[in-house]
Amino acid sequence: MNAPHPALRLSDRIAELLTDPAAAPVAWSSRPQWRQSLAHGAPGIALLHIERAATGLGPWEPVRAWLSIAAGPAVTSGTDSYLYYGAPALAHALTCAAQARPGTYQRALDHLDQVVAADALRRCDQAEARTARGDLPALAEFDTIRGLTGIGSVLLRRAPDGEPIRRILTCLVRLTEDVKHDGEVLPGWWTLAGPSGERDERFPGGHANNGLAHGIAGPLALLALALRRGVEVDGQREALRTVLAWLERWRDGHAWPYWITPAHLTGPDRRPLAPQRPSWCYGTAGIARAQQLAAAALTDPHLRNDAESAL
Repeated sequence: MNAPHPALRLSDRIAELLTDPAAAPVAWSSRPQWRQSLAHGAPGIALLHIERAATGLGPWEPVRAWLSIAAGPAVTSGTDSYLYYGAPALAHALTCAAQARPGTYQRALDHLDQVVAADALRRCDQAEARTARGDLPALAEFDTIRGLTGIGSVLLRRAPDGEPIRRILTCLVRLTEDVKHDGEVLPGWWTLAGPSGERDERFPGGHANNGLAHGIAGPLALLALALRRGVEVDGQREALRTVLAWLERWRDGHAWPYWITPAHLTGPDRRPLAPQRPSWCYGTAGIARAQQLAAAALTDPHLRNDAESAL
């Protein structure tokens, strides 16, 4: 009999150390956001146990224990919630558990579906009002981590036939339309803030973010995934092509700059890129994956080959 792979042994050990929520280090559990954080808290630990139980590598008891911590009273919703925190994060964890054990957690999921959908519609109202005023967006309006793209990914999985996901797709399509600001034509996702989402003196004229976590590659991925699921709104295919053309414009071999500044738009500065992080959030891994999804949605084998070659 072959010995377990070292990675599996490590997973076993981590799961063993994190079996009982009551035994979690106080440095973790004392943080207010720990209970609802998919990235740093209970829902993420629940996912480990869900995957292990679903594949027969562990029991379901830790799943129930961790989800009971995550799904305690007053789940955060609205502007304070996002893909990795609050109602959307808990919906993701519960969905994974319900897929492995059909029929479970349905009441909680039905409630979370309503909460996330209502939040999505509010966010779309705000995005549409901002567009009508002619203002530029904040990253947190549309990005994967805190914005419409992240919320849309939950809705595409939970309620692909509903109005909220179509409203989000429509907002993201509108985001890809050029805008005029201070006499300059800019991509619709240009933001006056820095990459952190805050005003930054290093970015006096703002920037256009290319990343999957905070930039336009996130909406590209969601628009492509929705199209592959048969969820399509007016202008969706053209929006995909617009973003793909933007990324092609700035590509440097098999890499892309993290962001584009006014100096890139108005000057000849096209120096070779410095070494890029091999990350999903900003690097080639994330952008190439978004392009691959778009290529599959548009049935473009040449683009798909380019994206896979980049990765």
